[in-house]
Amino acid sequence: MTSINVYLTFNGNCEEAFTFYRSVFGGEFSHVGRFNEMPSEQPLPSVEGEKIMHIALPISEETRLMGSDTGGEWASKLVTGNNFSISITTDRKEEADRLFQGLSVEGQVTMAMENTFWGDYFGMFTDKFGINWMISCNPGQPSA
Repeated sequence: MTSINVYLTFNGNCEEAFTFYRSVFGGEFSHVGRFNEMPSEQPLPSVEGEKIMHIALPISEETRLMGSDTGGEWASKLVTGNNFSISITTDRKEEADRLFQGLSVEGQVTMAMENTFWGDYFGMFTDKFGINWMISCNPGQPSA
């Protein structure tokens, strides 16, 4: 099964924004991960480490609102108004590759499809029309 969700990017206030969204939509976060939980060869400054690496708020059985903070070299590229990605999750690696290869034609790949430390097969790109995409596959996880 394949699902599409919106992925929002913030410049340090992701947790505040998602606390607000949760107050409106209700429910509980299905995941909250911080940058200091990532494997890293270089320690992060404590302020950066506490920022949100990934957060997900279920909106319905099929839909999640997802987000993260940005930082470092990515922070200067963040522009409010284009700080979102379309996130596609599928349960088949072949489908993830097909979608990634098809949608990224003439675009700019920012992360090739690869196995990640959090267990997903994942990649990111901006398509030829300037739309940001994330493709994820984890056969053991629900796609919504």
